Amino acid sequence: MIDWFTWLLAGVSLVGGLACFVLGAMGRKPNDFTLGAVVLVEALLLAQVVMAIVAPFLGNRPTGHPVEFWAYLISAVLIPPLAVFWGLVERNRWSTIVLGVASLAITIMVLRMHTIWFVQFA
Repeated sequence: MIDWFTWLLAGVSLVGGLACFVLGAMGRKPNDFTLGAVVLVEALLLAQVVMAIVAPFLGNRPTGHPVEFWAYLISAVLIPPLAVFWGLVERNRWSTIVLGVASLAITIMVLRMHTIWFVQFA
């Protein structure tokens, strides 16, 4: 895991999640902006998967338990596609809220992954 990328991913998912919440509260249905924000978070998560695979070979090993880290990362990668699917199938204001919840959940999960990688001691 790369520290600056973690904060970038957390920031993008936080801003995207808050934007989806605001738009959902305004009664907006999922649109290109809200769906695109979640797709961007997914793209960043996939980049994080690649980094998590490569980093240990370059000497950047997690200080916490690797299985716990990977459980969080795999779960996080599955959430955005499911939220986007929901947003495409059921197009109402609550779907936009679901997109926001998904993005905010990713924010929390990424911060937990950061703690597992950098702060804990095995």
